[in-house]
This record gives sequence, C-alpha cells and structure tokens, in this order.
Amino acid sequence: MPTFPRERRWLVLFVLCIAVFLVVVDNTIVNVALPTLSRNLHASNSSLQWIVDSYSLPFAGLLLAGGGLSDRLGRKRVMLTALAAFALFSLLAAFSHNVQTLLTARALMGGAAAFIFPATLSTLTVVFEDTSERAKAFGVWGATTGIAIALGPIAGGALITHFWYGSIFLVNVPLALVGIGAIALVVPESRSPLRRPLDLVGLQLGTVGVTALVLAIIEGPSWGWLSGSILGLFTLAALVLFAFTHYELRRDGPLLDVRIFSNRTFSAGAGAIATNFFCLFGFIFLVTQYFQMVRGYSALSAGVHTLPFAIAVIVTTPLGALAALRLGTRYVVALGLVITATALWWMATLAANAPYGGPIVGSMVTLAIGFSLVNAPSVAATMETLAPEQIGGGAAGNETTRELGGTMGVAVIGSVFASLFGPDIRHAMAPFRAHGLTLAQLNVAQGSMQAAQATVAQLPAALRPALDRKVTNAFMEGLHRGCLVAAATALAVAFIVFFHLPAGRPQPVAELVLET
Repeated sequence: MPTFPRERRWLVLFVLCIAVFLVVVDNTIVNVALPTLSRNLHASNSSLQWIVDSYSLPFAGLLLAGGGLSDRLGRKRVMLTALAAFALFSLLAAFSHNVQTLLTARALMGGAAAFIFPATLSTLTVVFEDTSERAKAFGVWGATTGIAIALGPIAGGALITHFWYGSIFLVNVPLALVGIGAIALVVPESRSPLRRPLDLVGLQLGTVGVTALVLAIIEGPSWGWLSGSILGLFTLAALVLFAFTHYELRRDGPLLDVRIFSNRTFSAGAGAIATNFFCLFGFIFLVTQYFQMVRGYSALSAGVHTLPFAIAVIVTTPLGALAALRLGTRYVVALGLVITATALWWMATLAANAPYGGPIVGSMVTLAIGFSLVNAPSVAATMETLAPEQIGGGAAGNETTRELGGTMGVAVIGSVFASLFGPDIRHAMAPFRAHGLTLAQLNVAQGSMQAAQATVAQLPAALRPALDRKVTNAFMEGLHRGCLVAAATALAVAFIVFFHLPAGRPQPVAELVLET
C-alpha cells in the first residue's frame, strides 16, 4: 500500500479545516442576523427557527448519502463538487428577498454541506496513520468546529453592521473557492478499499427516515408534540429506520454498517457528541437574542461579546484531545459533560442586567471548556472503532448524530422557551387591552421577543417602562428554563457515557487505505 508523505499530512489537515469551517460557520452565522431578518423579511418566531433549521434538515437527512458516495466515488471528488454547489446556493441565499426563497437556498446549502463534512472526517482518518497523531488531528478538527460555531456570530454581526443581511451568505463564496483550490492541490484522493455498487435502497430509506425524524423534532414545538402530524412523522421515522436497519443488516455492502451502533464505544461517543451540540446550539439560539434584545447590543457587538467562548475553545480543545490520550476517554468526556451542565446551570441563574465581565463571561468560558473536553475525544473514540470499509458510513453516522443533537437543541430548548414566553407575554399584556392594545397585536406579540418589544413601542410612553420589564422577565424566564433542561440532559448523558466509554483510548481495528 502506498504511504502518504508524512510531511504533507498537517497541510492536508489545515486545508480540510477550511472546508469544515465553512460548513459549520453557516450553522451559527445566521443566528446573530435573526432580529434583522425578522425585521426586513417580516419573519415570525417560527420562521426564524426555520431559517436556522432549513439548513440542518437536509444536512442531517443527506449525511448518509454523502458518506456513502464519498466512499465509492472518492472523497476528494465529492468534496470539490459539493463545495462548488455550496458556493452557488450561497449566492441564491445572499440575494433572497423573501422568507420562502431564503429557506429554499438554505436547504440547498445544507444538502451540499452533507457531502462535504463526512468526507473531511474520513480523509483525516486515512491520512493520519499513527493513532496518537490521529487523535491530535481530531483535536484540531474539533477545535475548528468549535471555533466556527463561536466565530459565526462575530462574523455575522460585523457583516450585518456594515453591509446588508445577504452578506452573511455571500461571504461563503470566496471561502468556498479558496477551499476548492486548496483541496485540488493538496488533498489526496481516497475511497473505501471495497469496490461495491451504491446502495440505492438503503440511501432512500436512510434519507427518508432521518429527514422525517428531524422534521418532527423541528416542528414539534409549533405543531404540538402530541399532534397527529408530529406523531405521524415520528411513526414514519421509526418504521422507515427499522426497515433501513433490517435491510442494511442483510446486505454484503451496506450504505451504513448499522452494527457499528452495537459497539458501546461508538454509541456512547456519538451520544456524547449529540448532547454536546444539543446544549451548544440551543444556548446560542437564545444567547444571541439575549445580547441584542435584552442587553441592547448591536449585531456586531453581540457577536464580539461571544468572543470569550471562541478563545476558550481554541485553547482547550487540543488540551482535551491530549487529556484523553493520558487520562482516558471515559474520564475526560464525562467530566466535560459535567462541566457543561455546571455552565448551563450557572447561566440559568443570571439576571437580565448581570455584569458581563463576571458571571456572563465566566459561564461562557466554562461552557467552552466542557464543550472542548467532549468534542475531540468523542470523535476519536467513534472513528477509531471503525474498519476501513466502515469509515465513510461511520463518519456520516457520527455527523448525523451531531446534527440531530444540534437540531434538537434549537427545537427543544426553543420549545421550552416558547412555552413560557408566549403565555407570560399574554398574561402581562392582557390588562393593556383597556389602553387600546388589540387582540391581533397581542397574538403577534407572543410570537417573538422582537414582536413583543415592537408591540410595547406602540403603547403610550407612560405605560412602556413597566411592560418592558415584564417582557424582559418573560424572556429571562424562558432562557433560564431552557438552560436548566440542557443542563439536566448533559448530566444524565455524563452518567451514561462514564460506564460505556473505555477507560483508555480505543484501538483501531484495521489498517486504512489511501490512494496517492
């Protein structure tokens, strides 16, 4: 087997991190623009959630297809094609003038991203043959993910402040072009050592099943978790994913070898990753609105105020990977989830006017430490349990759980927030019907923090201060309850992974194959 030149492997890592950064930053860069999009496109709270989740839905649904195709057609080839498509769809998003067009463009971007992300993780796994170096590479890869998540609001805030809202999507185009050029020059082609036809039936079943599950999670808060539509989607997802599992177990060359989930290390690592992103995405969805609508920061200032999180991730993610090498994955990941739970509990005690330099920065840095201790070691634990022919499917399964976790974070924590915010706003504003507040205004005010503040602004000046305080209190109550739900989830999963992840690092199961 030809060996990839060792001196180039770190350059390959750097180039792949460009693609990872591009895909991940688009998950969070839009968050800081939500108030602007709400104002310019007249988007409701439900539409704002969809602007975030329309990217995640096809991303999650097509990850299995992305992993399968990259294994068979070549990971480099798939990445290059998908990056070109991502740039094209970003242009469409940038020049969207209504919610419907923007949602379509975001969905297409998410679909393209699904063919980029698994290929980067699979390529890293085959380029870094030494297990210790591979763990460090996963640390850098994980740090890139965390940095992109954290820098998204800052980049979005700067662009929204100085340009129009479409600039947050237009910026993807030059990044994608740089990525295409760098990947073409530096990254070697690789594919599964087994030459087998594409599993079209498995691809269809897996895509439909995951998409139905993610759609049910996204729409549960607005349609009602016990509504017929949501229960129907969950039932469809369960039946189709059961059929997918049964079909894949019977095939010699499955799209996804579902037996990897019977490996306790892989399942526990994937569960830890999902929980990590459940907590982070749910928190980011609320905190960017908190900074702008409660603290009164501009879009740029809101992004800059998340910088301590980004700096802490940069510093602590590589340390998390090294700690797992020395102390063992079990202890580091479980500790990371406990620290995450602690940070979220701390956030649940914050007052609306809490000093930024004290508890707000402290809780964000604590969250970043917890996130970093979980991310890279969990990725390493899952990927190092895979045989060569399982790499693409395993990477896709890994990223599917990550997307499910992030999507559930926005949906569930957003639902917890909405379940408190809406009724509190109605209760606070109902007495003002006597001062000219209409029923239509009251219904609109329940939809989002921005709508509530706009409704208050229409009342007589003498009545506004008291009602403004009640609106702020309603927002903080929802934020606190959402953080507590996330904290309880992290704590429960920490207990589970402690008894399922290995005390040391898992050993790779086989040699990997690389084309040069």
